[in-house]
Amino acid sequence: GTMTRMDAAAALARWHAVVESRDPAGLAGLIAPDAVFRSPAVHAPQVGRDTVVGYLTAAFTVLGPALTYEREWLGEDSAVLQFRTEVGGLDVSGVDMITWDADGRIVDFTVMVRPKKALDVVIEQMGAELLRMLEAAGS
Repeated sequence: GTMTRMDAAAALARWHAVVESRDPAGLAGLIAPDAVFRSPAVHAPQVGRDTVVGYLTAAFTVLGPALTYEREWLGEDSAVLQFRTEVGGLDVSGVDMITWDADGRIVDFTVMVRPKKALDVVIEQMGAELLRMLEAAGS
């Protein structure tokens, strides 16, 4: 089946609910098994639900506390969300580009961030958080 704009709006509402809860436990249910995450920090796309959930969980920690969505554009099976946040005392501007499958699960999540100075701090803190998560999982 194909999505309608109404389906996309419902899928987007589920995303907003998880972001507003600040609880990454709700992420896995939103993500398709073969989802892809495209980070501004890493050239290669990151593939698979567990990996995507990991990146988004780290993003909740690094970007989430001060994150607000300012504008959004909704398509048939996708949305672009403009956000602002603060990381390491720097203002961060970015966009999340989200695509859903026919079941309303995220299949592609791409993040763009500017300015470069802020991106450098985001990359550093995301790397540290992902490492911390890996070490915690291994212990």
